[in-house]
Amino acid sequence: MVDKSFRWMPEMASNFALDVDLIYGFLVLVTVFFTALICVLVMGFAIYYRRGAKVDRGVRFHSNFMEVVWASGPFVLSMAMFLWGALVFFDMKTPPENTLDIQVVGKQWMWKIQHPEGRTEINALHVPLGQPVRLRMISEDVIHSFFIPAFRVKQDVLPAFFSQLWFTPTKVGTYHLFCAEYCGTEHSQMIGQVVVMHPQDYARWLADAKNDPPSVVGERLYERFRCGACHKADGSGNGPALAAIFGKMRPLKGGGAQAANEQYLRDAIMNPHKQILAGYQSVMPSFQGQLSESDALAITSYLKSLSVEPATPPAPKDEAKPATTPPGGNE
Repeated sequence: MVDKSFRWMPEMASNFALDVDLIYGFLVLVTVFFTALICVLVMGFAIYYRRGAKVDRGVRFHSNFMEVVWASGPFVLSMAMFLWGALVFFDMKTPPENTLDIQVVGKQWMWKIQHPEGRTEINALHVPLGQPVRLRMISEDVIHSFFIPAFRVKQDVLPAFFSQLWFTPTKVGTYHLFCAEYCGTEHSQMIGQVVVMHPQDYARWLADAKNDPPSVVGERLYERFRCGACHKADGSGNGPALAAIFGKMRPLKGGGAQAANEQYLRDAIMNPHKQILAGYQSVMPSFQGQLSESDALAITSYLKSLSVEPATPPAPKDEAKPATTPPGGNE
């Protein structure tokens, strides 16, 4: 049954929804108040000082106090709104440490989504209730915009550049997903749904996947394109060794350094001449056109897995040794 009830705002289903709605509602109230005040004053003065009215127009009123109030009042109000909005904005741009990271690739005219365990979706996003989720997003063609009205989150998705957004779902249900940036003739069809599930249901849903994790797919691509021929493990090839590089600072030719993050690794695959490592020549060919953004993300996931240190097994406990007494004496 279709819900035809009037809604002032979309349903609230994330940790940001209430804050965004409060700011929006406050801005509307302030706007309505000052608009009504100005309209009433204009109409009142127009009637009071209309032509033919017996009013002394020679009296001039001046008050320093009124000028201070009129100048400082709106300033304090506007700064309060700015600070309130800035705090919410910074919160929306600073994901916590324990996020569930999901990859999103925008493409005319669909959303391609991959979960860490390997399960993929088209125009749908399944997430667990109460779990902070971070979306790492990139476009294969033009600018898109990932928009979930019920979550009050929206983020442009750019070609050749990673963007991200995060949220914590707070209500089980199915919610609209839109592209909010005109991206071509079928822009209106670039829609989907976000499904919020109980954690145990989400775990069962993930377990039904037949896909390999991105790191496994990336390893196959790494071997297929013979990346190891130049990137030898001992560093003797034409390119640097790639094991355990993720997150480390890389010295660049000509000076400076760059952290080996997702953006750096993606650029090194698609546009290797953009940043040349110190001590190496610009001999690597570009894989732009040979690899999709999804392929580049998979290879990046594989390289990240090479940087994960294996868990160190606990040291064996020393077994208690029986006390020995030297012959003819005591310890």
